Amino acid sequence: MLDRTGTSISADLTRDAAEAPSGPLRFAMLAPFATRSFRFQWPADLLTSWAFEMETIILGWYVLVETGSVLWLTVFGASQYLGTLIAPLYGVVGDRLGHKSLLLGMRAAYAVFASALLTLALLHAVSPLAVLIVATLMGLVRPSDLGVRSALIAETMPARTLISALSVSRTTTDSARVAGALLGASIFTLFGLVPAYVIITSFYVIGTLLMLGDTAPLRRISLAMTPEEAAGKSPWRDLKEGLAHTWNTPVLLAFVSLAFLTNLSAFPLTNGLMPYVAKSVYGLDQTGLGLLVASFAGGSLAGSLILSNLSGALRLTRLMIVACMVWYAMLLAFAQMPRPAYAVPCLIAAGIMQSFSMVSLQIMLLREAGERFRGRVMGVRMMAIYSLPLGLLAAGPLIDRIGWRGTASLYALIGIVFTVVIALRWRSDLWRA
Repeated sequence: MLDRTGTSISADLTRDAAEAPSGPLRFAMLAPFATRSFRFQWPADLLTSWAFEMETIILGWYVLVETGSVLWLTVFGASQYLGTLIAPLYGVVGDRLGHKSLLLGMRAAYAVFASALLTLALLHAVSPLAVLIVATLMGLVRPSDLGVRSALIAETMPARTLISALSVSRTTTDSARVAGALLGASIFTLFGLVPAYVIITSFYVIGTLLMLGDTAPLRRISLAMTPEEAAGKSPWRDLKEGLAHTWNTPVLLAFVSLAFLTNLSAFPLTNGLMPYVAKSVYGLDQTGLGLLVASFAGGSLAGSLILSNLSGALRLTRLMIVACMVWYAMLLAFAQMPRPAYAVPCLIAAGIMQSFSMVSLQIMLLREAGERFRGRVMGVRMMAIYSLPLGLLAAGPLIDRIGWRGTASLYALIGIVFTVVIALRWRSDLWRA
């Protein structure tokens, strides 16, 4: 059988077997690095994720300090997720042109946007409006990065190491939220915006260059059997097929619903609103903000490392639901903590549960989507992230009315209730998967 590049799939699988280690590895988390493509993609993802986190921390603090408004902070946070509305189109492009080509183009765009903001900083022309404009442009591309990189890993990795590969890949994001947050806050505090953005831009550029390495897929499923058929199919038809496949497959709909819920009610509390919590609730500076962000991310990193060494026979859907419930419970506890010292353990525990839940969801979504629809289904999943800016925008007025603790408690309780609803509504499909 041939893929659309004319390469034999059996030959690809033979190459896969040849690249696999001859004996069992001591740690399952090291197994993905036996594949050459992963050795290029992982550091590229790591540098890009570090740049993401440094940029988010630095610009979020800048907007809050310059404007003194939590509303402007939520607008900044929401602007970074506009691309979720067009995420399914990224899935179509990835399925048609290849996820490596798409990811390479996205990484180049990050470098261009960061260079533009660095130029403004060098010219002393940075303003909250300029930051919002650049954040909006970045937000048209950035939300789909995780989905595209996951789809590329699913193409390049053998099935037996998929759980380890996706869990290890997740460590790039989690470690970035630890080290990237602390590094970004420290550099911004000590040296200012320009040196910080020199590092951020360098990370984006190097991450783009690493994507030029050998990341050719082992298996690539074309959307049509012949070039003539492919030329006759509209991208909009591909998009419609992807949306219909997700809607008509109950287990996929359950996964996307849970992703929508967590982005609406959980992630706003530990992502976009953390600068407000650090400054206005606990009276901390940029370093304190980095510590809070790093606490949650440290828990996420620990969760990813644990999952990367677990057996493939693990009941991932059950772990996903249970971990999601505990995640919300930890956020509810975090909202009540009067001091940062008490908040940190809650954030660490919440991070571990978040990783258990979201990595499990990601793995099962890729498994259940099937190779032919993988990119488009991941695009629909990324579109669910649009609930995050909705949650952020709603949180601004709510905090003004009922305060941080009231708003965070409300969000956590909503999450617990609707997680139970999702588990009951699609119980048979989730338990079967």
